[in-house]
Amino acid sequence: MALRILKQSNCAVLQALKRNYCSAFELQHKNPVQKAIPKIPKAQYGGRHTVTMLPGGGIGSELMNYVREIFRYAGVPVDFEVLDIDPNSESNDDWDNAITSIKRNGVAIKGNIETKSEQIGIISRNVALRNELGLYVNVLHCKSYPGVRCHHKDVDLVVVRQNTEGEYAMLEHESVSGVVESLKIITVEASERLARFAFNYARTNGRKKVTTIHKANIMKLSDGCFLETSRRIAKEFPDIKHDDMIIDNTCMQLVARPAQFDVLLTTNLYGSITSNVICGLIGGAGLYSGRNYGDHYAVFEPGTRNTGTSIAGKNICNPFAMLNASVDMLNHLGHTQHAQAIEAAIYDTIVVDKIHTADLGGTASTTDCIQNVLKHLAEKHVSWHTSVESEEDESDNPAFWRFA
Repeated sequence: MALRILKQSNCAVLQALKRNYCSAFELQHKNPVQKAIPKIPKAQYGGRHTVTMLPGGGIGSELMNYVREIFRYAGVPVDFEVLDIDPNSESNDDWDNAITSIKRNGVAIKGNIETKSEQIGIISRNVALRNELGLYVNVLHCKSYPGVRCHHKDVDLVVVRQNTEGEYAMLEHESVSGVVESLKIITVEASERLARFAFNYARTNGRKKVTTIHKANIMKLSDGCFLETSRRIAKEFPDIKHDDMIIDNTCMQLVARPAQFDVLLTTNLYGSITSNVICGLIGGAGLYSGRNYGDHYAVFEPGTRNTGTSIAGKNICNPFAMLNASVDMLNHLGHTQHAQAIEAAIYDTIVVDKIHTADLGGTASTTDCIQNVLKHLAEKHVSWHTSVESEEDESDNPAFWRFA
């Protein structure tokens, strides 16, 4: 009797498992919102995190060296796995290694990765990285710095950009000789997901309005789908005002009256356009950082994704966009004390000391900016740990510093 009950119980369990079973392929391809991977980032070895670092081209390598220098000085509990991607290579081996590293570590900081090959089979590494990791949203917070030469003051707005669809789908073909078609992909699922992220972001961060940017008057199906989806999701958030604006008018309004905007909800291409317009109005490409989020991965980078090849190695590039990206990364990892200290040092350098590179109308070099940030970090250090096991004085070791 007991044996029969046990067999029946086991049979019921197996049937339940069979009903609920979903292979890794089905999980990833039939329901792309879910990923067949564990949630990360996760702390490693005594609370430290390992982060993938992709310097990219142009000024990327020198900026990453400065990030590492500041992290060492401040004793940030982060280790970097540095991977270089050869922009001239027609092989995808470097890119595959980078993807594997990010999947292993969960978090990355990157410069702009050049793809110099124009062959059809060689994809844009930046776009492919976002697609492969499912980084469906890019967030760019543009808040003007007092005292920085710019066209508008007191600007504080956020661009929430679709990151994996639209004109960046990389689906092109030549239907007949001399006629090229490029497909713009807009899906209800991705649009709904992005819109819900934007409204949740607005609610969580005390924002009052979301503006959907579109060209539905011309692209009635694709942009029409994006617009209608955002209107439907807006009804779930009655506390957040919602309106919409055509992309060309948006650019003019950003130049004329940027204060009317709060959160901009955009498709992929329109997000790229508006991000560059906004950054150009309030200081340029060297100040602001961008955050890319997916289900389980996050990648941080300068907001306008510029390479800076022409100024590489000249000690004149503005390091603050990459430093702000590193601050965003630390906040994401939960190292808020170090993030606040570095963010305050950046702010004091730009606003109080007015250490500005040439792009901001100043004469400071890149190293001048970094040394000033380090100076402020040194002023913030108030105590240090002394090793119990060692008798030597470790007061000069920044890894033991703690900030007020």
